[in-house]
Amino acid sequence: GGGGGGGGCKSNQGDFYPHFDQIVLLSAPAGVLLARIAARTDNPYGKRPEERAAVLLHLATIEPLLRATATVEIDASAPIGSVVERLEALT
Repeated sequence: GGGGGGGGCKSNQGDFYPHFDQIVLLSAPAGVLLARIAARTDNPYGKRPEERAAVLLHLATIEPLLRATATVEIDASAPIGSVVERLEALT
């Protein structure tokens, strides 16, 4: 997801769901997320221990809520080409 573990969520995002054909959750295991955060150079968020802990907390508490309202879940740990193909197939 977005800058943090919350995946770029907004408290009112559910208000917009009726306007979309699909609500897609892009998910990845904690180890993959933390490795990607550690490797990226364009965003410092997640490098500090307390930020990594927040990512894991959001993964445990927010992702299940997102999963419950998603119509499709795509494993974002797959190669990017595969993820894009799955997204394109939804249109």
